[in-house]
Amino acid sequence: MEPVLKINPGATKWDIRQKVWDYIEENNLANFPRPVHNRIPNFKGAIQACDRLAVLQEFNSSQTVKVNPDRPQQQARFITLEAQKTLLVPTPRLRTGLFNKITPPQGATKEQLRICSSSQGVKEFSVPVGLDAKVKVDLVVVGSVAVSEKGLRIGKGEGFADMEYGMMASMGAVNESTVVVTVVHDCQVVDIPEELIESHDLTVDYVLTPTRVIKTNCQSPKPQGIIWTKLDTEKLEKIPILKKLRALEEQAGKDVTLGAAPAAAEPVLQSGQPKRQTSRRPRQNTQRDAEGESKQDSKQDKRAETEQRARQRPARVRKESRGDGRGGSEGEISERGKSERHMQEKSLEESRAEVMSQRKLPQSVTTVYLGGIPAGLRVSELKMALREREAVPLRLTWQGAQHRAFLDYSDPQAAEQALEALQGLCLNDHNLQAELAKSQRGGKRSGMSNRRPRPSTAPKSKIAPSDNKDDTHEKTEQ
Repeated sequence: MEPVLKINPGATKWDIRQKVWDYIEENNLANFPRPVHNRIPNFKGAIQACDRLAVLQEFNSSQTVKVNPDRPQQQARFITLEAQKTLLVPTPRLRTGLFNKITPPQGATKEQLRICSSSQGVKEFSVPVGLDAKVKVDLVVVGSVAVSEKGLRIGKGEGFADMEYGMMASMGAVNESTVVVTVVHDCQVVDIPEELIESHDLTVDYVLTPTRVIKTNCQSPKPQGIIWTKLDTEKLEKIPILKKLRALEEQAGKDVTLGAAPAAAEPVLQSGQPKRQTSRRPRQNTQRDAEGESKQDSKQDKRAETEQRARQRPARVRKESRGDGRGGSEGEISERGKSERHMQEKSLEESRAEVMSQRKLPQSVTTVYLGGIPAGLRVSELKMALREREAVPLRLTWQGAQHRAFLDYSDPQAAEQALEALQGLCLNDHNLQAELAKSQRGGKRSGMSNRRPRPSTAPKSKIAPSDNKDDTHEKTEQ
């Protein structure tokens, strides 16, 4: 079958990734999370592709299956649990260890198994598996950005699937008989030049798509362990379990010399970022973005001026107009006035700090939309939930009256981690919806209201959504 996408001679791995990501976005072939750039795409038809796992004899005869934690492979995790096999899932970005063993409740229903196969279920129904564990993995399911019919695979560029396999090989969990399967959309099956595949790259034995099962008969060997010369000290600092494995191998007398220069994948990632951003945000939007930023700053300045005028109104008059009918001494009123002035000055300072903090935000922030916020929920409760899930944003824009909030993160990777952490979030018996915002900048969201979530004396008829408004009148917190 001819590949949908043609790869140009001399194309790099990043060229191929970019071509696949762009095609999926342009043809609307992906589900949440979007956009698919810089991630394993959650393509439409992922469930059907994962369902093909059950027709593989190698899967049916396996006892322990390791499946990556990305969204498009969630159905593969469910099928593994439903077949009553041992499911191992790597910890996201290997931050806290190698992988976890999923342990569903005794007699779990299908619905409970679906929860266990989700990112939140992986956190709540799992036990860690250490490097010293005696584990034998029979089948491995990985995600891919691109793969060839010959079994050559390209991931999203961070090398986690390759490292995970190498670490499993080092601990004896996988060997030559271990079957590796990837699940992709048909358009992700392309001709990958063999010269692009290096010794540390993981190859696959089966490619599952919504329409096909491809047996690759791949002859390229899989990684036999971690190739330490491909890593540097910076990588080791980011992934503590790598440091532990290196110490163990050093004690065993193996050569664990690190590469003198930064790992090859990191400079490529940096050089590829501007290109990815260009494809996702056309050049013609640059002027509009600049105008949007200017309008946002102007509205924030006006808000500060409004707060200033409010502070200058006589405190005594405001207090007396709310009188409780009992009156009070001039000294009491004076003290109350001072207290109110103090609170208003504090509010003004916070408002100014807010404006400054927003101006200091990096230009490349990625915004996450959080919907379904229940009435009566306090912003402090949401902030606590974000801290508990390690999804604290650079900025939180609270729109409780509209049952939503916007979370700004430093880059797409940070937003992706937050999205994974926020899946299944439930507050006050309401399931919240987390997804990538339509706009990457808070000041460009269309159809947003000027109304503040706190009580206002302004008539409701004067408060209407407008495409020309931004969210600077909402409650924004650093």
